[in-house]
Amino acid sequence: MDPVEARSYEILRSRVDLTALPPLGRAVTERIIHATADVVFASDLSRDEDALAVGAHALAAGAAIVADTEAVAAGITEATGRAVVCKIGEPLTERLARSAGISRSAAAVRLAHGEVGGGAVWVIGSAPSALEEIISRGVEPALVIGLPVGFVGAAEAKRALRDSGLPQLSNVSEKGGPAVAVAALTALLDPSP
Repeated sequence: MDPVEARSYEILRSRVDLTALPPLGRAVTERIIHATADVVFASDLSRDEDALAVGAHALAAGAAIVADTEAVAAGITEATGRAVVCKIGEPLTERLARSAGISRSAAAVRLAHGEVGGGAVWVIGSAPSALEEIISRGVEPALVIGLPVGFVGAAEAKRALRDSGLPQLSNVSEKGGPAVAVAALTALLDPSP
């Protein structure tokens, strides 16, 4: 770890005590706070250690990673070197969205699910409608990292995800975004900061 990053974690740990959290929950929370400089995530995240462990194990075994947007996909690839399935920019996604009367994000979920099937790790950092589609499609994920950002529908979609019974990591507020979702995934791939 470079000196600036090490100092950042020292400051983070001096401002919020996460030692009571189990290992993966702590790693994810620290990585998100480090990426955002927002200690509110310590109390805003909804994390289940068993679900995080299943997701981390699936990732270690090579599970597919699916992202809702190019920003999330690019962040994951840059941070981890892993390939990511992201259908948002494909012409078929636009055609499916128009013909089915759904959002592009929902269409991208349908197409990605058709490609990867069950057992993938889904990383949602931008589109609440992607979470809604994951829930309604009966996707059988290893884990859903549901951290879309926004004042319109984000908190509600995350609540629906928590209520769905799917293995998930989410948060309660409107906060989130690509950097937050990427930080969570990165922590599951390498829990040590």
